[in-house]
Amino acid sequence: MARGIGRWAAAVAGVVALVLVFTLLPVDTWLLGLVERIRGMGLAGAVLYLAVYAVGTMLMMPATVLTLGAGFAYGPVYGSLLVVVANNLSALASFLLGRTVLRERVGRRLAAGWPRFTAVDTAVAGRGFKVVLLLRLSPIFPFSVLNYSLSLTRVRLRDYAPATFLGMLPATMVYVYLGSLVTSVAQLSSGERPDSGLSGQLFFWGGLAATVLATVYVTRLARRALAATLKETPT
Repeated sequence: MARGIGRWAAAVAGVVALVLVFTLLPVDTWLLGLVERIRGMGLAGAVLYLAVYAVGTMLMMPATVLTLGAGFAYGPVYGSLLVVVANNLSALASFLLGRTVLRERVGRRLAAGWPRFTAVDTAVAGRGFKVVLLLRLSPIFPFSVLNYSLSLTRVRLRDYAPATFLGMLPATMVYVYLGSLVTSVAQLSSGERPDSGLSGQLFFWGGLAATVLATVYVTRLARRALAATLKETPT
């Protein structure tokens, strides 16, 4: 019993430590510096980016800066391809790690102490692809948290992987596109919009407005569909 409590305390302390690291330290500044360096490194820079993104998000590092940075460094097309590969590698590795290390103990405790988890687990087991896709489209959980959370359920890898790939595409393409519009790391850091003339400004703000509207619309649909799916599933 004492050993079990000790392991839980260590796990909680580890998560808290990671949160404090990414909150208190200038991680975003470091990542922006990395983006500026890899921009001129060619293939080596892309490989370094993949490694930092995959390992960092497995350790709960926020992915937004790196996703925007991919657009700035590689443009909307190659940047999107790079982020798609990176976030899917991270999602797969996190899922397999959670499935092999965490599921047996953590999943059992969740099922005993949180009845809602049983409903989610049952829904995922029967409708894995649909539920994972909806969870990816609806930003209920941060990317890294969702990877590990899904590993605790009975979702099959053959459902998890393609649903993750498809569900992450819209947000990935939007963030990479927005990153491609900036012209410097300083601009990327400050969130300053690019100065590209009247047509460029109209395109930027129009695209941003369409992005917000589409995101809100898809999020509402996804949440409703997910709620309906869980409601239909017996506990």
